[in-house]
Amino acid sequence: MVKASADIPTLKGALHTHTSYSDGELSPLKVLEVYRDLHFDFIALTDHDFLMRPNAYQDVPNEFDGLLVFKGVEKTIFARGYFHINEIHGDREVIQIFDHPADYHLTLDRVIERINDIQRMMPLHAIEVTSNGYYTPEYDIEKIPYPKVASDDSHTAEGCGRAWIEVACAKERDAIIRAIKNGGARICYKWIAGQSAWKNKGEALGD
Repeated sequence: MVKASADIPTLKGALHTHTSYSDGELSPLKVLEVYRDLHFDFIALTDHDFLMRPNAYQDVPNEFDGLLVFKGVEKTIFARGYFHINEIHGDREVIQIFDHPADYHLTLDRVIERINDIQRMMPLHAIEVTSNGYYTPEYDIEKIPYPKVASDDSHTAEGCGRAWIEVACAKERDAIIRAIKNGGARICYKWIAGQSAWKNKGEALGD
């Protein structure tokens, strides 16, 4: 990971958020306000493809009070079952992330099989190792040979700020995406989840 310096800042970001444009409670503007107030540097809006109207984000600003805004979509992909892939657009770069593997109720080997199935269909660049903002360490392993990211998958104000990434790079959309693809993201979280087979999604470890 590139180290922060006076010329290269450490940026805090959320890669997986939902708004009232799909199944989230908050409007896009309110989501931006919440993450701004949590001192995030960038955010990706990633509403569900099957719920979001075309060009839904056309009125969402690219920057909001210093918060850099990515516009993406959470795609539903069929690969012997349904899986979610976040597609996030920079200015020229695009990143595709396999979302919340703990939520599919599959063994680790089955998750890896499905990741390989999807990789043959479309490029994958990273794996999310959180579930609703709770760290799922069983997927943060070398056996899954992709850069790892953490995020909230937020649907409510209370769900914002549980997990995030930090990258040391210029505050530019394409620079952030390249840093993630190159394994430069540091995963950060407040809570750790139990094993994915558990029904509860996490045990608070404190702030």
